[in-house]
Amino acid sequence: MTFTQLTVLHLIATAYMTGLIWFVQIVHYPLFAGVGDRAFRSYEERHTARTTWVVLPPMFAELGLAGWLALKAPAEAETITTAGLGMVIAIWLSTFTIQVPCHARLSAGFDRGAWRRLVLSNWIRTALWTGRCAIAAALLW
Repeated sequence: MTFTQLTVLHLIATAYMTGLIWFVQIVHYPLFAGVGDRAFRSYEERHTARTTWVVLPPMFAELGLAGWLALKAPAEAETITTAGLGMVIAIWLSTFTIQVPCHARLSAGFDRGAWRRLVLSNWIRTALWTGRCAIAAALLW
């Protein structure tokens, strides 16, 4: 596979995740507070199960493609592909050290502090994915 082909696949995976994270940040996570205490535990369980299928495969694809691009990059693209890979790693670290623990707390029932931390900390991933999308597009330029 050529560098250009890898770059196109990478842009597709990254653009998908960027659009998804903006939807989650602006629409989905803020609505958690309106579910209600009695229904929240069940809601969070269903949310987690369904979200995994929508998020995890493209996250793995993006991680693999970012790594592959960093390894195959021509000299003039080494810095930008390495920065992009670093941003993917930061997204994964944020996901599994901040957002997943928030969801774990929420799985026991609605917790305003955990919800607030989830909404606020998710801006980290939103910003990183937005930056990654710009990098992915710039690689095709």
